[in-house]
Amino acid sequence: MSDRLFLGILCLLVSLSGFGQKQVVGAVGFYNVENLFDTFHDEGKNDEEYTPGGEKKWDQEKYKDKQNKIARVLSTMANGADIIGLSEVEKLAVLNDLVAHPDLKKFNYQIIHKESPDRRGIDCALLYKPNRFKVLNYKTYDFPGDYVSRDVLHVSGLYFGDTLHVMVNHWPSRFGGKADKRQAVAAQVRGKVDSLLSKNADAKIIIMGDLNDDPINKSVKKVLNATGKENLKEGQLFNASAKSFASGVGTLYYRGAWNLFDQIIVSNSLLSTSTGVTMIKNSFSIFGPDWMRQKTGNYAGAPLRSYVSNVYQYGYSDHFPTYILLEK
Repeated sequence: MSDRLFLGILCLLVSLSGFGQKQVVGAVGFYNVENLFDTFHDEGKNDEEYTPGGEKKWDQEKYKDKQNKIARVLSTMANGADIIGLSEVEKLAVLNDLVAHPDLKKFNYQIIHKESPDRRGIDCALLYKPNRFKVLNYKTYDFPGDYVSRDVLHVSGLYFGDTLHVMVNHWPSRFGGKADKRQAVAAQVRGKVDSLLSKNADAKIIIMGDLNDDPINKSVKKVLNATGKENLKEGQLFNASAKSFASGVGTLYYRGAWNLFDQIIVSNSLLSTSTGVTMIKNSFSIFGPDWMRQKTGNYAGAPLRSYVSNVYQYGYSDHFPTYILLEK
């Protein structure tokens, strides 16, 4: 579903509400913001390229432009989602700058963030509207074993009376071929899901993030046990992203093909046949309006990214964000 249908669906659902139907209550989204760094070097991190003297000549003008671009996306996508997972953010300071941006300040977004051991210094984070989502607690999960990567961020909170567990992920990249590492973190997340479900079979869980794999890859389909079919078998999760990928669309474009790494996966209790807060059927959307896309060349239509090599493109990110709509 394209984002331009959002308001139409919202009006339709509200009109149906008078006939005993559920009403849309909000949106939950994810965005890999592609290297949201400030301009200062942090001791112990390989972030020198994002400094004024680095290869990318990263300065305050570019940093401000990047913040403007990300704020525009987040304020426009689903008219400002209630809960937004982010990846590739350097630290709390850049998040503070982001939520203070004039385009976002009206939403009063609060921040959940913790530094991870990633060598470049990029982390996952969560933005949320405190008048909609009441955070109960949060924790992070270190990557299993000796490999150094981003932590998984797990935030639990109350959303319209239901407890939501939101897990924000950024799995190891494909550079150098790390399929085993992605499968390891998938197994870790699966273990956390099983633990939640063992305590409450109706636990409402949202797994989101840049998985660096597609819905059909082993880490997602087999290890995480996520499927695009809603008639779930015991132990399966529902991959809201799978149908879009099967139709040939994606969130990033690489070597002439689309990938859909930026996925949203939910537990059975968030499907529309359940009670309380649930996901609206077929509401998974990739937010990629024309102004976020490359206009010319071999990559026309692809995400307009910040850099190509070391040349600043005045773009947004090399990924499109994704979101789902929730109803009650």
